[in-house]
Amino acid sequence: MKRAVHFDSPAGMDAPASAGDPPEMKTISTLALSIGMAAMSTSFVAAAEPTAEEILKTYADIALAGYEDALTTARALDAATDALIANPGEETLSAAREAWRASRPSYQQTEAFRFGNTIVDEWEGKVNAWPLDEGLIDYVDTSYGSESDENGLYTANVIANSKITIDGAEVDAAEITPAFLQDTLQEAGGIEANVATGYHAVEFLLWGQDLHGTEAGAGERPVTDYSTDANAKRRGQYLDAVTDLLVTDLEEMVANWKEGGAARTALAESGIATILTGMGSLSFGELAGERMKLGLLLHDPEEEHDCFSDNTHVSHLNDAVGIQNVYLGKYTRVDGSVIEGPSISQLIAARDPALDTEIRGLLDATLTAMHEMSARAEGGEAYDQMIAEGNEAGNAAVQKAIDGLVAQTRGIERAVALLELGDTVTIEQSDSLTNPDAVFQ
Repeated sequence: MKRAVHFDSPAGMDAPASAGDPPEMKTISTLALSIGMAAMSTSFVAAAEPTAEEILKTYADIALAGYEDALTTARALDAATDALIANPGEETLSAAREAWRASRPSYQQTEAFRFGNTIVDEWEGKVNAWPLDEGLIDYVDTSYGSESDENGLYTANVIANSKITIDGAEVDAAEITPAFLQDTLQEAGGIEANVATGYHAVEFLLWGQDLHGTEAGAGERPVTDYSTDANAKRRGQYLDAVTDLLVTDLEEMVANWKEGGAARTALAESGIATILTGMGSLSFGELAGERMKLGLLLHDPEEEHDCFSDNTHVSHLNDAVGIQNVYLGKYTRVDGSVIEGPSISQLIAARDPALDTEIRGLLDATLTAMHEMSARAEGGEAYDQMIAEGNEAGNAAVQKAIDGLVAQTRGIERAVALLELGDTVTIEQSDSLTNPDAVFQ
């Protein structure tokens, strides 16, 4: 006997079944209807193609959230370094180092927004430039050398000297302020290696040089550098100024991604190509090439990203996470909340589901390799040890992550072709990947 479900309300979800239905049939009928409508809804969502405007909004919202998180953790770092300066001790030094480590993941996940966004790329050098000639800032070991043909400020040691010479002119360095670091010392003499600001300058001031080469151990700056050392006061001034400046620079970038901000406004003009440029360039030329393959080819610990603290594995992992965030349109904030919305992944899935599945798989494979590399580091074999000459297993772990990044770049290139954006997407290259012999010339 056929039984019908009668709808008295527009939604049809609250109406009872016919009076003659047994209770179990009412339940089954309602359940079947709910499942059917849910399936129709899911099918519709899966098939829907998000608009460029929707995708760009998600992208910008994630950028804003990421830089806000970077700002929050930088403020915590600033507070921790203030405590170290005010009360130097093993506990405050350790807390400042931990605050620096805690500040890295959220910032590194924003690096997917660098390439393609001119505003970010031009700003980035103030906060994350590397490698640096640390002798510009503070004392260095004799193994560092005393001079450089390329850099006249190679051992200027501004902390120990209240006057320095830049391009033949004497410069007053008596007061170490954020303005002095930013306007006078950063890239002084037009030399990119004269990095005076940002995360890595702070890292050097907290750890000092890592003199262990490719053996175990990170920098070992003594706490007396901030208490009884002859230059303790000026070192504290530098640390205070550079962390204050880091906060100010991140505040600037947060403002750029808010509604009406310069970066968000520019994005509306550059469009989807910006997203794929950022993903591809960070994957290939920057991370796989300059930050990883170059150091592996040379077996040189000076080529690792966080070379003073042995934190490189964390930074590389979070770069890869950031790329995946952008593709999936989903970011987990430091407080555990999630920002998500229409994404490039959904756009690709609507046009070529197999390609979307492939790219997701490639991104997952890269993250798996990064996590394996990170696990080695957390287990006691730091990144600079992994890239050491003769460490076949360590080299292989790093190469696996590089291979993953290269493979996912090929997937990104296929996405560019599918969306017919070839004329507007340029992926950064690297000699260490495309012409390794040039590295040794």
